[in-house]
Amino acid sequence: MNTNKTYAGIPQEFGNLSTSKIVIIPIPYDGTSTWQKGADKGPQAFLEASENMELYDIETDSEVYKEGVYLAEAITENISPEAMVEEVHQITKKYINRNKFVTAFGGEHSISIGTIRAFNECFDNLTVLHIDAHADLRKEYDGSTCNHACAVYEANSTTNLVQVGIRSMDISEKRNMNLDKVFFAHDMAVNEDWMEDVIDQLTENVFITFDLDALDPSIMPSTGTPEPGGLFYYETLDFLKQVFKEKNVVGFDMVELCPNENEKSSDFLAAKLFYKMLSYKFASKDDSYDNGEELMNTNPFSKLSKFKDDDDDF
Repeated sequence: MNTNKTYAGIPQEFGNLSTSKIVIIPIPYDGTSTWQKGADKGPQAFLEASENMELYDIETDSEVYKEGVYLAEAITENISPEAMVEEVHQITKKYINRNKFVTAFGGEHSISIGTIRAFNECFDNLTVLHIDAHADLRKEYDGSTCNHACAVYEANSTTNLVQVGIRSMDISEKRNMNLDKVFFAHDMAVNEDWMEDVIDQLTENVFITFDLDALDPSIMPSTGTPEPGGLFYYETLDFLKQVFKEKNVVGFDMVELCPNENEKSSDFLAAKLFYKMLSYKFASKDDSYDNGEELMNTNPFSKLSKFKDDDDDF
């Protein structure tokens, strides 16, 4: 992956680490997936699709790339799932400690064990908002605790885990669930208030881990395990917009794009959704957005109570 290029082809002046507010870490890892392989190709497909987006967001009347977006070097650690998770953990934490809004694009969902661990060490009282078709609550799978099927097992005991869109799981995972904080897809389909109910369960600081198979396969077929009955585009945007407005989203990752050479709409949806999430984060503090209401402090890390300065160079 050529990391000399800028994200979405933005001018280099907006892609420098020192001046960028946003960091994107590509993590092309697919070491533990068990059905369709190819999530390691997801970051490259995402970046190629991003180069073909319009960078003006109509809804927020913003060009979020002008906040500065640094495209980090890809994390390619592949010795073992455990080594990969630790590498993701350490690199994510270093960028957080440089006061950046840190995001990541996988890769399979096991990468989130590392991102969540880093954010939880840096932010007090963290909620992990897990948007996914699958529960991912196994303690161990195929001999590893760092399997994609275990993506949020650790978060379930170390953070306030809230799960949205779940519609596939093993019965053993039910023992690990906090059912008051799990929003199953079949219940969401008949509950007009599900978005408000989810937000009621969130603490102030929120990290979002977004598995693209949360979306319905009619709009997102290119995932490793597409599950029927998922979220649609505008309801997803409506929900995310509310989360970004009402809570302090401290970062996010997006995972499980499994690109198909003959189906490019999924790549573009992932690119557009990622950019939308950035737009919501930074437009939510703009006086011109949402009828002039300033919904978040100008500094996205103003509520960071575990923040420690880190002079490590990159």
